[in-house]
Amino acid sequence: MIAIVDYGAGNVASVRKALAHLGAAAVVTAEPQAIAAAPLVVFPGQGHFGQSMASLRAAGLDEVLRDVVAGGRPFFGICLGLQLLFEGSDEAPGVAGLGLLRGRCRRFEPPLRVPHIGWNAVRQPVPPVPDPGAAPAPWGALPDGEHVYFVHSYHAVAAEPADVALVSDYAQHRDGPRQTFVAAVQRDNLLAAQFHPEKSGAAGLALWRAVLAWAQAGDPC
Repeated sequence: MIAIVDYGAGNVASVRKALAHLGAAAVVTAEPQAIAAAPLVVFPGQGHFGQSMASLRAAGLDEVLRDVVAGGRPFFGICLGLQLLFEGSDEAPGVAGLGLLRGRCRRFEPPLRVPHIGWNAVRQPVPPVPDPGAAPAPWGALPDGEHVYFVHSYHAVAAEPADVALVSDYAQHRDGPRQTFVAAVQRDNLLAAQFHPEKSGAAGLALWRAVLAWAQAGDPC
């Protein structure tokens, strides 16, 4: 049973609907034992960085999620669920994130407007170097140039380039200012997307299928 983490800041209904469409059994839960035992932990999120971290800590889920990742369980974060994996965010100065990845989240700088809402193309930052001992990464389900759906004002700046799986470019106009930003990250059993696969149509469903296959191949149990 896939665990969709419920901490009051997740877009859980759309995620559960997408998984049900693919025939995957999932439960929305804040129960630590259910999360720890799940073959795949999905960590969605939307809202404020500081408030969401406070909710996680109040429920004791911050340590649960750290233990899940440290234990090798397949883990997939979405949107704010990606940003909370980092050390902090300019949205909430002084509030520590989960610290599972090194780096910090920054607000898009003027003249770029926020929030960034809409469909953007993603691409791999560098040609991937396959690890023969690891489960196949799911990002190949999104060929370079595939469009997915974003809603966010902040973006992660990763301290470790090897953690960046996909990037995208944000610009209001074709010939105007643009900024390249992190669209997805991966480290071992931890994956996260800044975009919303559950709102990205056929491309998103293709990624969900690949994530489910990746999780099945990588589940330590």
